[in-house]
Amino acid sequence: MLLHGCTGKLCRVKGVVIGMDEQRGNWENNTTSGSTGMPTGAGMSAGTGTPMGEQQRGGGFLRGICLGIAGTLLVGVLGTFIVCRATGSQIIIAGGGASQTGGTESVLDAEAVAKVNELAAYIDLYYYDETDREDLKNGLYAGLLEGLSDKYSVYYTAEEYAESQVSMTGQYYGIGAGLAQDKETMVVTISKVYEGTPSEAAGLRAEDIILSVDDTEASSMEVTELVKLIRGEAGTTVHLEVYRPSTGENLSFDVERADVTLPSVASEMLTEEIGYIRIESFEKETATQFETALAGLEGQGMKSLVVDLRYNGGGLVDSVVQILDDILPEGLIVYTEDKNGNRQEYKSSGETHFDYPMAVLINQDSASASEIFAGAIKDYKYGTLIGTTTFGKGIVQSIFPLSDGDAVKLTTAKYFTPNGNYIHGVGIEPDIELEYEYLNPDGEEYEMQYDNQIQKAIEVLSAAE
Repeated sequence: MLLHGCTGKLCRVKGVVIGMDEQRGNWENNTTSGSTGMPTGAGMSAGTGTPMGEQQRGGGFLRGICLGIAGTLLVGVLGTFIVCRATGSQIIIAGGGASQTGGTESVLDAEAVAKVNELAAYIDLYYYDETDREDLKNGLYAGLLEGLSDKYSVYYTAEEYAESQVSMTGQYYGIGAGLAQDKETMVVTISKVYEGTPSEAAGLRAEDIILSVDDTEASSMEVTELVKLIRGEAGTTVHLEVYRPSTGENLSFDVERADVTLPSVASEMLTEEIGYIRIESFEKETATQFETALAGLEGQGMKSLVVDLRYNGGGLVDSVVQILDDILPEGLIVYTEDKNGNRQEYKSSGETHFDYPMAVLINQDSASASEIFAGAIKDYKYGTLIGTTTFGKGIVQSIFPLSDGDAVKLTTAKYFTPNGNYIHGVGIEPDIELEYEYLNPDGEEYEMQYDNQIQKAIEVLSAAE
């Protein structure tokens, strides 16, 4: 499975920087104000501009290798010995020297095993607190990947792997609500209730403040931990205590969890003839949702289209390719090359293509699969790119499940636009450079009519009609 790491969704409520769906575990940092929350985004994460599920793991290489390896192997195994001397309060631990055996170089050779045991002994004798064996073992595995110095190659525990699948599919057992948390007060607010989900059926509303989840105070923890309490098996129930500011009521809800597929596409008509589609991330069902949205807009008389990829950090290669197949004429969409020079091409069949003007909104957090989209549109001169230079992630990752349920994500190839451009670390420049500006600073909520980049797109498309 080929992936492109992503940022989160564009927060529409002013003052909310980070938000999250309780189904998805994706992060976003919009750096526009001082609140914290969890976005309704999917795919991999952006954090501070680093692409969705692809941010660096904490602790670094030294912590991962030293603590992890030390916790994995017991003192005294495979030839390491301990020499203890009475030197005041000092205990000296010496690793036994051992030569590598066999003709194949191994990361965990005899010398490394000896050092592992030496480190394990120091931790056992000196570390001030109790240690968890599984955490240390996971640190070992994560540290091995961190040794690549590639922030996109990571080790997943089984739980983390399951979370990554949510990001790629948009599916989870939950209630279908977006949550936001104020970083100062820790107050958790429902930012969105998705149509057709248990949240809507139960009567929850956007702007409701969650007071508690199954008797756990909502503001007592980070929203990332709170969502774990809201999630659960389909058919089970979660109890929410909620304050509704609009009526001043304290309300109780018992919400039955269900298998929810969150939308990654939103659409509407901006004018009588200009349609708008926002793609939050490229997930398993995104192409189908895009085609449904497109058909709906065409049915309303759309004659030109704005595609919004701002803060879209990417997702699945197959998803963006399927959408571009709907848009572009026959030809190359993108190609990848691995370290051995093997090339894989993704092409448009030409069976369908757009015959009306299009504008594509991009910014510094449009990454990976979003850049595949923008790069193809630019190379084919099939639309006008408006905004700021994209993130610049021209590499792809593949996830490999392991036998014990864990998984590893590795960077496996570079990708190139149809014209052969390698955009890693460079990004894609817009045709019209325009920094984002919200034209109604006194407004409490986001409205498209005050978004200067959307207004520029309307201007460009109106002139093209």
